Amino acid sequence: MAEALLSTTARADARIDPGHPFAAHLRQADALRAARPHRAWTPDDGPLPALYLSHGAPMLFEMPGWMDELHAWAQRLPRPRGIIVVSAHWERAPTSLSTPTPSDLVYDFGGFAPMYFQMRYDTPDATVLSRQVAGMVPAGEELHQHRSRGLDHGAWVPLKIMYPEADVPVVQMSMPTHDPGRLMQLGRRLRDLRAQGVLVVGSGYMTHGLPYLDWSRPDQVPGWSSDFDLWAADALRTGDVDELASFRDKAPGMPYAHPTVEHFTPLFVTLGAADDPTAPPTTAIDGFGIGLSKRSFQVA
Repeated sequence: MAEALLSTTARADARIDPGHPFAAHLRQADALRAARPHRAWTPDDGPLPALYLSHGAPMLFEMPGWMDELHAWAQRLPRPRGIIVVSAHWERAPTSLSTPTPSDLVYDFGGFAPMYFQMRYDTPDATVLSRQVAGMVPAGEELHQHRSRGLDHGAWVPLKIMYPEADVPVVQMSMPTHDPGRLMQLGRRLRDLRAQGVLVVGSGYMTHGLPYLDWSRPDQVPGWSSDFDLWAADALRTGDVDELASFRDKAPGMPYAHPTVEHFTPLFVTLGAADDPTAPPTTAIDGFGIGLSKRSFQVA
């Protein structure tokens, strides 16, 4: 009977092997919540920041240090009223929104343990947030509202770690282009949501050269990965948006760092949602995982 009172998400998580790193993460999160409940955002807090995060993959659930960093980042911020996320894994034009009601997740990966295909993340109804986001799109511009598409792993994997209670409404927006200027314009449309307690998230991976990794040496950081990371960190620190926008031609480590660009370009949505895209961001996570840059940051 007690199990029937649990959410679908909680029942799915309860089936995880107690020895699994994510099970330990959930226990730690539960203990922290009991000791210090996560304070909800209020207007007195002012606008929430916009985030760019490196989201990893299902293997992120097996990386305790990285999970701790993501969860601690979320805990430093007031609990948002809603989350709008643009993920590397939904490239679609015209601009589209995911279903506003909880539905099945998109398991857009392969070769992982069966448990990852059984995970749930049943967040509250996001109809109000979806309408708010739709209201930011200029009249006459096409917007498609999906009625069945759930969150893909670029959204639900990091959010499940950051907000394991699944108590924040989430809407995913597609990435309709990879043009930096147009993506920054998209971010600017979302900027006002931050003052309403909505967290704007661009979800990618600061380097993503999976075909060029030496999987026999997972702790090795390739030169193309570290060089690109240092270049990006410097351009962000100095507010050189033009340099960042020219990454295909100017960034060291290309094209190995990004053989395809969808994991870098969500960064421009984040910068567009900032009050000042040239202001230095606050780095929340740096370092490397399996040779790829985990660099993640927030902008005010």
